[in-house]
Amino acid sequence: MPHFVYKAIGRDGKATEGGIEAEGLELASRQLRNQGLTLLKLEPGLAAANGPARKGKGPGRQEVLSMTTELAVLLRAGLPLDRALKVLIDMAAEPSMNAMLSDLLSAVKGGKSLSQALAAHEEIFGSFYINMVRSGEASGHLSAVLDRLVEYLENAKANRDSAVSALIYPCILLVVSVLSVIVMLGFVVPQFESLFEDMGDALPALTRMVIAGADFIKTWGWLLALAAVAAFFYLRNWLRSAAGRKSLHRHMLKAPLVGRIVFEFEMSKFARTVGTLVGNGVSLLKAISIAIDTVDNTLLKDALQVLPPAVKAGKRMSVALEETGMFTPMVIQMTRVGEESGSLDKMMLELAKVFDDHVQSGVKRGLTLLEPVLILTMGAIIAVIIISILMGILSVNDLAA
Repeated sequence: MPHFVYKAIGRDGKATEGGIEAEGLELASRQLRNQGLTLLKLEPGLAAANGPARKGKGPGRQEVLSMTTELAVLLRAGLPLDRALKVLIDMAAEPSMNAMLSDLLSAVKGGKSLSQALAAHEEIFGSFYINMVRSGEASGHLSAVLDRLVEYLENAKANRDSAVSALIYPCILLVVSVLSVIVMLGFVVPQFESLFEDMGDALPALTRMVIAGADFIKTWGWLLALAAVAAFFYLRNWLRSAAGRKSLHRHMLKAPLVGRIVFEFEMSKFARTVGTLVGNGVSLLKAISIAIDTVDNTLLKDALQVLPPAVKAGKRMSVALEETGMFTPMVIQMTRVGEESGSLDKMMLELAKVFDDHVQSGVKRGLTLLEPVLILTMGAIIAVIIISILMGILSVNDLAA
């Protein structure tokens, strides 16, 4: 049945919004008016589970995490699935979330399982999420599986947030450093040029170099700004291409310190996904295929593509990983131990935990080195500019004497 979303004014004069199912727009409008609502807006929302999705921005990662947490709590409390979804609809603050939950409820009421209803919104939830829910339905422990999903999503969010937070301060420091040098050369140094203009070659070489740099920025600063903007857009477009991404990812893996962090961060996502899915009854082949999609580095993703055909042919994961030459002994040995002990899911989760700890300590260590390097570099450049000006002033005084 078609679904519509609306905004209206209730009998109490307060604005309200939500979703409603009806055979057509006119019937939906009539039903809402019968409820005492004065319509402000009424339009088609998310379609039924077998229809097209509503255009526009859907719920984000945080909304999905909140919904999963609340649904797990409600199911654990003993509520049936349809009643739990109704409660979530009443709690939803965002229209996109309200419409999506209404669509899920319609599909469930129509006899579909939750995983089948979620499959219509795979662009929001992803194949990992849907397969986890499917495994929970098959085992009869949906609330427990949702708890594990919440744990997985929270770990993924914590890793993303820590990586972004770690980069904020160095980026701010770098921008401030560049702006400080530009201000010194573009505005401070030119104030002293009139003092030095009659000295010619009598000025120290360092002073002449700094003044020449200031003149260049003053004359061609606009061209440098345009070149920087053009370079930014060129690099952005190049990095969006397959060749650009591959080149960037290759250099990132080879970079000292950064390469190890990137490798362990990507392998942590892969190992956690495999471990979580296999531990919840998903087949190894399906788990590997889903986990490969979570890896962003194209070189590692290409290397991991050998696993599905190898596993299908009966070869061990550890052997296939070792033959690529891309993976560290820790990855290979822990995978081998998991295969030989029959606890691959636990070993994969343990590998993810180890790599998470390594990534966090590596990021802290890198920041500990990067921050003083940036500060010292900025200080050294500004010190050179100040010293060159002082040397020029001393030269003027010597000539005057």
